[in-house]
Amino acid sequence: MKKILLIILLFVACKDKLPIVQDIQSNYKLLAADSSLVEFPNDFKGKTIVLGLIFTNCPDICPLTTNNMRLIQEEIKKKEIKNIEFIAISFDPKHDTPKVMRDYIRIRGFDTSNWKFLTGEQNVVDKLLKDTGFFAIPADTINTTKGEVITFVHTDRISLIDSQFRIRKNYPGSTIKIEEIVNDIENL
Repeated sequence: MKKILLIILLFVACKDKLPIVQDIQSNYKLLAADSSLVEFPNDFKGKTIVLGLIFTNCPDICPLTTNNMRLIQEEIKKKEIKNIEFIAISFDPKHDTPKVMRDYIRIRGFDTSNWKFLTGEQNVVDKLLKDTGFFAIPADTINTTKGEVITFVHTDRISLIDSQFRIRKNYPGSTIKIEEIVNDIENL
């Protein structure tokens, strides 16, 4: 009977643990909205990271994702959970300069006390996307008169990254259940 009880307790205890989806092995030199250099993820050692990959011209998924990140941030503050960093990385550095990102932040009224908006050289951002399994490809139907891409088809995701830079869970960014990720953060 003791063995059965022990097995049940181990199963229940292990069930609540988040698996490791993947380690973030590389460090990426990026540029913040305030034009400072940031090394992602190394500059966030010891913090849990809520990561969204976006572009500021996005007409649908990205505004929903960043708004959901805002709602998560508000819930985390209400619960007084510490050592959480929110990071939105643009995969359209050609358009999303630090000034464009500052405007994006200002217009939407984001609280940047624990939220960074980052971008970087295209090759660095592309490597980050590849390394995290995130996909973004130029849409083939929406271009400016100068032939510039103004939208992308991309993965809809918010990732939860633990303090040791391991992706623990991916969520649909535009339809995430706020209470689910907050609960997962509390259980890390």
